[in-house]
Amino acid sequence: MKLTGIRVLDLTSFIPGPYLTMAMADHGAEVIKIETPGGDHTRHIGLSDGPDTVYFRNFNRGKKSVVLDLKRPDDHAAFLALADSADVVVESNRPGVARRLGIDYDTLSARNPRLIYCAISAFGQDGPRAPRAAHDLALEALTGVLGANCAAGQIAMPALPLSDYLSALQGLSAVLMALYARTRTGRGDMIDIAMHEALLSATANVLGPTLAEGRQPVIAHERTTGGGAFYRWYACADGHLAIAGQEPKFIAALLGELGRPDLAPLCREPGPHQQPVVDLLSAFFARHTLADAGALLDRLDVCWGRVNTYPQALDDEQIAARGFVLTDDLGRRHLGPPIRFRHEPAHPVLHAPVLGADQALVSSTT
Repeated sequence: MKLTGIRVLDLTSFIPGPYLTMAMADHGAEVIKIETPGGDHTRHIGLSDGPDTVYFRNFNRGKKSVVLDLKRPDDHAAFLALADSADVVVESNRPGVARRLGIDYDTLSARNPRLIYCAISAFGQDGPRAPRAAHDLALEALTGVLGANCAAGQIAMPALPLSDYLSALQGLSAVLMALYARTRTGRGDMIDIAMHEALLSATANVLGPTLAEGRQPVIAHERTTGGGAFYRWYACADGHLAIAGQEPKFIAALLGELGRPDLAPLCREPGPHQQPVVDLLSAFFARHTLADAGALLDRLDVCWGRVNTYPQALDDEQIAARGFVLTDDLGRRHLGPPIRFRHEPAHPVLHAPVLGADQALVSSTT
């Protein structure tokens, strides 16, 4: 597999770091999870469907587990020995904690110059907020994303922790870039990922008014946040669907089918002037079932999707056809690796490690 022979030390918990390192494990890296004597917090969060919580196995499959108390001299020495043989270290402490523990980049790279060190934190390694802790909701608030997720003056709670996943993906990209650079330079690097910046970087599609004129976008009038009749959800007789295609060809096809091609010019720019189109589509879909409406949209080749529940999403025929949901020998379901290679596909190990199961890795390095 692509990452066979790469050793990763994972000092993280919750989502960003574990999601990053699990992707590497799925593609062949040896990922050693360094846990405190009590174990990763997520071993004890949420439902269990076997020896692990679903939360823990969803982010830690295919990894090894070593238990170390880095404040103890012997365990600290054991970690340093592991780091000497590592290619990548990923940590998610607040800035300054790694230095106090003696496991920061400067310390480790002095011993192992080829080491790639990825630090994921809420605000990055410097700046006035660097020492602060923050989870996704606070970061969505600070970046304007939460305020944009608003209808009729009511802010909606986000369903997904976007900054967690975005920082994980940015971190994964950075680690892979650093591994590639190392093949040319022989030198590792320090990667500083701020969840705050990872989320803010994903707002570029709505920041036109802010970047150009310094003003807040009228969120409800933006093309992808309610201002476009062809980018919103509609109620059918037996459920909901979403149309997500604002290109002129989709607009012309559906409005032509409904006998109102004259409304197409209203869709050139987003805004409240599209309300007649919204009213037309709302009335049409309300008279039809999801099956009938979907058949029409498919025939017209208009982008659309049924608004699914999570169980429906996992049972979707497209997901089934591509084998994305995997089943282990205990009958538990797992989400498969979303990165697909033709020549060296992922082979995820669908079991999370028992706490301390790989402790022998420490004794073999000391």
